[in-house]
Amino acid sequence: MKKYVLALDQGTTSSRAMLYDRELVVIGEAKKEFPQIYPHPGWVEQDPMDILSSQTAAIEEAVKMSGAAPDEIAAIGIANQRETTILWDKNTGIPVSNAIVWQCRRTAPIVQSLVDAGQGEKIRKTTGLVPDAYFSATKIKWILNNVPGVREKAQRGDILFGTVDSWLAWNLTRGRAHITDYTNASRTMIYDIHSLDWDGELLRALDIPRGILPAVKNSSEIYGYFDMGGARVPLAGIAGDQQAALFGQACFEAGEAKITYGTGCFLLMNTGNVPYESQNGLVTTIGAGLNGSVQYALEGSVFVGGAVVQWLRDELGLIADSGDTGKIAMTVPDTGGVYMVPAFTGLGAPHWDMAARGVLIGITRGTGRAQVIRAADESIAYQCLDVVRAMEKDTGIKLKSLNADGGASRDTFLMQFQADILGIPVKRPANAETTALGAAFLAGLATGFWKDKAELKALLRGADVFTPDMPDEKRKTLLHGWWRALERSFGWAEE
Repeated sequence: MKKYVLALDQGTTSSRAMLYDRELVVIGEAKKEFPQIYPHPGWVEQDPMDILSSQTAAIEEAVKMSGAAPDEIAAIGIANQRETTILWDKNTGIPVSNAIVWQCRRTAPIVQSLVDAGQGEKIRKTTGLVPDAYFSATKIKWILNNVPGVREKAQRGDILFGTVDSWLAWNLTRGRAHITDYTNASRTMIYDIHSLDWDGELLRALDIPRGILPAVKNSSEIYGYFDMGGARVPLAGIAGDQQAALFGQACFEAGEAKITYGTGCFLLMNTGNVPYESQNGLVTTIGAGLNGSVQYALEGSVFVGGAVVQWLRDELGLIADSGDTGKIAMTVPDTGGVYMVPAFTGLGAPHWDMAARGVLIGITRGTGRAQVIRAADESIAYQCLDVVRAMEKDTGIKLKSLNADGGASRDTFLMQFQADILGIPVKRPANAETTALGAAFLAGLATGFWKDKAELKALLRGADVFTPDMPDEKRKTLLHGWWRALERSFGWAEE
């Protein structure tokens, strides 16, 4: 009987492989970093061959570490950095250019041209997204228009497009599977999340040939096979990293939500079979696709989460290690009325103010290092609360609890303050690598390694639960101060 599932967590700066047994014990893991490329200000690229080689090296090392035989591996699942765009020659397998990374802003003029042509509302209604260079569509157009000979090859049927999941799947199956899943397709800005098909009008508006696009599959099914040491291992699960984390947190029902505390913060709520159109600055996306149907999600992004802690360390020198933040915050009873709004690059959801800038306000002669550090830590929780409230307004669903993961979720002070300021429990899983876990779950379900979602939910035991312990009046007072500070940050760069 097969014993393990292999999860690939292909991220923005590193590729990871983790081998799980049935009880979710990690028996082997490896992480390989790869370089980022910055050819011009605001441009971000990666070499697709670096992505592939780092991921295959991580697979080899993790399996070797585990001592598992290839024929003991039941399935492989992929979770991937989303929106990053790769075009390659289907005959040679060679990329036509570097990958354009999700962070890259070079295609902002193309986005503006779409909006000027009246396509903005079409994009929102059809794809659930806001028109932005963040998504894949305008990156595809840029490569077709700017890399010599590529458009002509695409028109001849010799070019393939894919997000990182597609690139890995095509290579792992030796060119047999040119596919993506519903979650990654929903991040391209050319996919109709209602009809579940590529949208012809948007393809024409961007002059993207339909023939270069991958087939869109369930997030959990067998797509093809990877030859591992003579064993044919099914590739059987794919999801974009944030949706994989939602699944890895077992947020299977409408109204369940997770937040990933990384450099930024990503909050996703499962909204079931209802694609809520946000009136409060969020995007609608596909949370998972199983058995030919999809569950939708609302997503809100906070630009600066753990990055504010890095700023305290690297720019101000107030802490020596990121892990010190919560400990220092707890040395004082409160911030002494100090608030920080870390709008270093503007504000994301739900405010979307690109001209906002950072604010540190309420300082007195008695303000010290600990109060500033505590204000920075609290700012992460306040920003996440604003996204939660936007989701609740859009859906009418009141969150009963929030599932937390990511690096900053290790900060016990932050987790307790998040619970206090939200007024609901915050749950931190024993297994912090929920993105990889989601990929494993999806692959395991497709191959019968795990029976059903109920079995997966039962496996996620031992979570730390942070219960709110703040009087309502104090919460109201703190939030009133936060919103006053927030208003001071709005539009600053425009004045």
